[in-house]
Amino acid sequence: MILNVIEMGEGRPLVMLHGLFGQARNFGALQRRLSATRRVIAFDMPNHGGSPHMPSMDYRSMAADVAESLAARGIAQADLMGHSMGGKAAMMLALTRPDLVARLLISDVAPVTYPPRWGELIDAMRAVPAGTARSGADALLTPAEPDAGVRAFILSNRKPDGSGWRSGLEGIAASMPAIMGWSQPAAAPFTGPALIVSGEHSQYIRPEDRPVIRESFPSARFVTVKGAGHWVHADQPEGFAAVMEGFFRA
Repeated sequence: MILNVIEMGEGRPLVMLHGLFGQARNFGALQRRLSATRRVIAFDMPNHGGSPHMPSMDYRSMAADVAESLAARGIAQADLMGHSMGGKAAMMLALTRPDLVARLLISDVAPVTYPPRWGELIDAMRAVPAGTARSGADALLTPAEPDAGVRAFILSNRKPDGSGWRSGLEGIAASMPAIMGWSQPAAAPFTGPALIVSGEHSQYIRPEDRPVIRESFPSARFVTVKGAGHWVHADQPEGFAAVMEGFFRA
């Protein structure tokens, strides 16, 4: 499956993969900054943004979609950054198609299974009637997600005319066990350069996850961005951009 893309700049390819309920356009400022010296490709993941809606999705299929989309753009190898769900897809691509990945940066996720989350919020999203104004949709989501910042992020997935969601909610809902989980591929470790970035206030990468990460990515180095939570690139855009520039320039 070919994924929708936002592409900027020229030079060595750098691919960015967003997390659950994100979109390629969320990387806008970061992509513009990096495209001064690089060809920067941000993909909408399946069931997100402008990419096709699918009845199910898992990390093997997402990695295959990224590989197919790179081939469609004539890219034989790229540097790769993925956040959260996109980070797991990036890890799967590096493990199953290491020829495609020169350097790997993973933002705030580990190759582990996480506890169930998002189910109540997804149910609330599915229950918002078509045509509901943004303020009304926000009110309907509040019981499931009290954090106004998270709701604003979710509401960025609404169609501009309020007629529904850009996201393929049915496919996402059906795939939540796979999205929160991790199925280790029977593949050799990825031996290329790898950087694992954590948000200071996030619990997505725990100390006990580091040995697990190094089993698949033996060259992995670890960096913590001060003042950031799980959405590292949004919480500390300057710090995250500086980390990306330093790693992908090295």
